[in-house]
Amino acid sequence: MSSITRKAAEFVAGFDAGAAPPEALHAARIGIVDCIGVMLAGAREPAVELAATIATPVPGSNEAPRAVNGVSYGAPDAALVNGVAAHVLDFDDVALAGHPSTVLAPAILAEGHVVGASGREAIEAYLAGYELWAHLAELEPGHLHDRGFHPTAVMGTLATAAAAARLHRLSPDQTTHALAIAASLAAGLVANFGSMTKSLHAGRTAQSGIQAARLAKAGYTGSTDAMEHRTGFLKAFSPSGAPGLEADAFRIGEEWLSARYGVNIKRYPTCYATHRAIDAMLGLVEEHDLGEGDIGTIHVHTGVTQRLMLRNSRPQTGLAAKFSMEFAMASAVIARSVGLRELTDEFVSRADVQAMLERVEVTVSEDKAGADLPVAPYDLVWVTLRDGTVHRHAPVEHARGSWARQLTREELEAKFTDCASLLLPREQVEALFEKLYRIEEIGDLRELSLA
Repeated sequence: MSSITRKAAEFVAGFDAGAAPPEALHAARIGIVDCIGVMLAGAREPAVELAATIATPVPGSNEAPRAVNGVSYGAPDAALVNGVAAHVLDFDDVALAGHPSTVLAPAILAEGHVVGASGREAIEAYLAGYELWAHLAELEPGHLHDRGFHPTAVMGTLATAAAAARLHRLSPDQTTHALAIAASLAAGLVANFGSMTKSLHAGRTAQSGIQAARLAKAGYTGSTDAMEHRTGFLKAFSPSGAPGLEADAFRIGEEWLSARYGVNIKRYPTCYATHRAIDAMLGLVEEHDLGEGDIGTIHVHTGVTQRLMLRNSRPQTGLAAKFSMEFAMASAVIARSVGLRELTDEFVSRADVQAMLERVEVTVSEDKAGADLPVAPYDLVWVTLRDGTVHRHAPVEHARGSWARQLTREELEAKFTDCASLLLPREQVEALFEKLYRIEEIGDLRELSLA
C-alpha cells in the first residue's frame, strides 16, 4: 500500500529533470544564481563569522569547496556556513512561503562537490527538493507562519534531504529513511525573525539535509510513515490541524509546481512581506517628487500574516529593520531606496528615520492569496501630505522581480554583480555569473570557485 512518505521517496529516487518544462529549469537556474550572489554578499557578516565557530575546518580537504569565508570544511559544515551567508541579508529569493534556494543551493554545492556532480545534476537535485516541498505544502490549507514555524527551516529540511539523496543516487528505501530522519531534524521559529538566528535556520537546514541523506546511506533508519502518521510530520506541524494524509491527495510527479510558482527574486534586502508596499511607495515618491518634509502620514494596508512576520515597528538596528514595514516606508521616502546601504545600524538609528517611523500606519486584512505565498491579494499604499493632499498608488499584486514580473537576464546580472562584488574582484564576478547562468553545461561542480 502506497503512502505519502513512500511516494515521496520513489519520486526523488527516480527523478529525471529531462522531463522538466523550460519554466522549471529556469526557476532552478535563477534560484541558484541569485542565491550564490547574495551568499557572497553576506560572507563577511558577523552572523557568518559566529556560525563558523561551530564548524570544523579541514585544511587541504577536497571533500567540499571552500566556504565563502575562505575556509575549507567538510560538506555539512560548508553548507552550514554558506547557508547562513545566503540568508543573513534577507536578500535571497522567496517561494513556497519560504526561501527554497537559500537551503537547496548551499547543500547542493557542498555535497555535489563530494560526489563530483555536474551542473545538470545540481539542477536535478534542486528540482527534486523543490517539488517535494511544493507538493507537501499543497496538503496543508493553513500557513506555517501562523503557527510560529519558519517554512524554510521546516519544509526546507525535507527538501534538502531529498536533494542530497538524489545527488547520492539513494534507492527508494534509503530515500524513505532519509526523509524520515529529516522530518525529525526540522525546526525554526518565526519569533527569531529579526535576529541572527533566522539565518541560522538556513544554515542548519542545509546541513541537516546532508546529514539525513548520509545517515540513510550508511544504514540509519527512520519510520516509513513519518509523513502521514497521526503523530508524524504533516500533523505535528499543521497550522490547520487538518492536513491531507492520504497518498492520493499527494500529487507529486503529476504537475510541475516549480514551473507554476517558480522563484521570486528580491530587489530589496528585507522581508518579502514589504516588497509590494516598497514598490508602491517608491512609485509615489518618484511620481510626486515627495520628500520627508511633505509627508504627514503614510498608510499601508497589507495581510495579517505579512504583519505577523513584520514584528518590528520601531527597529533600532539594521537586522531588526529587515522585518519592519515602518522602516521600509521611511527608507523609501528619506533615501529613495531600500538597499544594503540603508539596512545598517547607522542609518536605521538616524533621528530623521526614527521620526518617520512614527508617521507610518499599518492596517491588515485576512490573507486570501494563493497557497505559495502567505500574503493578501494585494497591498495598498497611500500618503496624506501635510497640506491634506492624498496620493494613492494602485493596488500592487506582484512585486517587481516576482515570478509574475520577472527580472531580465541583465537585471539579474546587475543584482548578482552588486552582491558578489562585495567579496570578489569584478572580473571574477563576471566570469562566475556567466558560468552559473549556464550551469547545465558545467561538467563538475568542483570547477566553481566561490572564494
